[in-house]
Amino acid sequence: MAALAATSSSSLLFFSPPSKLPSTSVCPLPRLCLSTSSSSSSSSSSLSITPSFLAYPTSSRRYSASSFTVRASAAETKKVLIVNTNSGAHAVIGFYFAKELMGSGHEVTILTVGEEGSDKMKKPPFNGFSEIVSAGGKTVWGDPADVGKIVAGATFDVVLDNNGKDLDTVRPVADWAKSTGVKQFLYISSAGIYKPTDEPPHVEGDVVKADAGHVGVEKYIAEIFSSWTIFRPQYMIGSGNNKDCEEWFFDRIVRKRPVPIPGSGMQLTNIAHCRDLSSMLTLAVEKPEAASCNIFNCVSDRAVTLDGMARLCAEAAGLPVEIVHYDPKAVGIDAKKAFPFRNMHFYAEPRAAKDILGWNGTTNLPEDLKERFDEYVKIGRDKKPMQFEIDDKILESLKVPVPV
Repeated sequence: MAALAATSSSSLLFFSPPSKLPSTSVCPLPRLCLSTSSSSSSSSSSLSITPSFLAYPTSSRRYSASSFTVRASAAETKKVLIVNTNSGAHAVIGFYFAKELMGSGHEVTILTVGEEGSDKMKKPPFNGFSEIVSAGGKTVWGDPADVGKIVAGATFDVVLDNNGKDLDTVRPVADWAKSTGVKQFLYISSAGIYKPTDEPPHVEGDVVKADAGHVGVEKYIAEIFSSWTIFRPQYMIGSGNNKDCEEWFFDRIVRKRPVPIPGSGMQLTNIAHCRDLSSMLTLAVEKPEAASCNIFNCVSDRAVTLDGMARLCAEAAGLPVEIVHYDPKAVGIDAKKAFPFRNMHFYAEPRAAKDILGWNGTTNLPEDLKERFDEYVKIGRDKKPMQFEIDDKILESLKVPVPV
C-alpha cells in the first residue's frame, strides 16, 4: 500500500487487498471512502476503492494480427459493445479486443467516434474493420453521447469504453449503460495516472494523480456499477497501431541516423503487444465475477530500457545503431516532442491480472519487432522522405555529425 509523502499534495489511493483469497469469495459493491487530512506539515486528500479480489483460472490465447477464426461458442455468449476512440494509440485496442471476443464466440458491436466516410477511417486500424464485419460483427459510427440512438435499442451484456479521458466524455455512455441494464462495464484508463515513484514498478494500489481526468472516470464508474473493471495500459505495439512507438526508432535506424535518447538511456519502460491487452480484456468478460470491482495494469510482464528498445529495433531491422544521449534542458528542447517515451522510469507490472484472472502475457519484443519491421517496410515507410529538425538540433549541440 502506497503512502503519501509529507509534503502538500492531493493524491488518490486505490487500495487493493491481497490477491490470493479463496475462489469462493463473492464480490460485493466496492467500498468507497473519500477522506481528507491535514497537519502543519502536510495536507492531502485521498480516495480508496477496496474491492474483493477473486479467483484465478486459465491462460491467455494468442492469435494472428492479420486474421482470426471464430471458435466454438463460449460457455456463455455475451453481447459486447465497444465504444472506440478514433485517434491515438488506444484506437487499436478496440480492434484487437473485437477480434479476440469474436474468436471466442461472442457478439460484438464497435461504435467508433466520428463518421464512417472520414479520412481517418481509411487508415489503420479502421481500414481493417472489414475483418470484423465479415466475421459477423457490427460497426457503427457517431458521437458516443448519442449511444442510445446509434445502437437503436439494441441491448448489451458488456460495455467497454475505450474512448473517454474525462468524466464529461464517459458519463453519457456510463449513464446509458446503467439505465439499460448492462451487467458489466469496462473502462480503458491509463497507467499514466500513477504518480512517479522511487520504488518502480507501478502496481495496482499505488498512488495516482488526483487531478487526472481518468481518475474521475474511475471513481464514477465504481460508484454507479456493481460490476466494473478498470484497465490501465501503457505503451503498446501491434499491427494497426496509429501512434509511433517502434516506428520512431526504425525511422532513424534505416536512414543511418544516430538515435538521440534523453538521459542515460537506462530508464525502464513497458511495451506490450496489443494481443496481450485484448486477451486480458476478454478474460474479464469471460470471468466477470473474478474481474468485478478490480483494477488491472494492462501491460506486459517485462520491462525494457530505452537504450534496449533502440538496440532491439536495430536487431529487428538487421542494421547497426548509433545511440547518443543528451540532456533536454541543456539542449533547450522539450523531451516530450523529441522522444516517444517518458524521460523517466515509467514501468508498471500486471500482477493483479496474473493473480486474479490467470492471465499470461505473450509479448516477445525481439520477435514482435521483427514482425513490425516487416510491416514498416511493406508500407514503404523506410523510403518516405522525412525531416528530423529536432534531432538535428540535438545532434548539433552534441557536435555529432548529421547525415546528409
